[in-house]
Amino acid sequence: MIVILLAVIGAVIGGLTARKRNGNRKDIAQYAVGFAMAFIIVGMILTVVLDRVLTGA
Repeated sequence: MIVILLAVIGAVIGGLTARKRNGNRKDIAQYAVGFAMAFIIVGMILTVVLDRVLTGA
């Protein structure tokens, strides 16, 4: 769930960033995907850390 949530947040932030920089549709899509992928990686790391902390492993 964390990964999906962060992917959506990253895509929104990326799209808004590209729009703010006056990008066209392709620019907005590229920024959205790039930010989403970066946020997915952070979400995966966060999920593993939380799992290890909460399970005591």
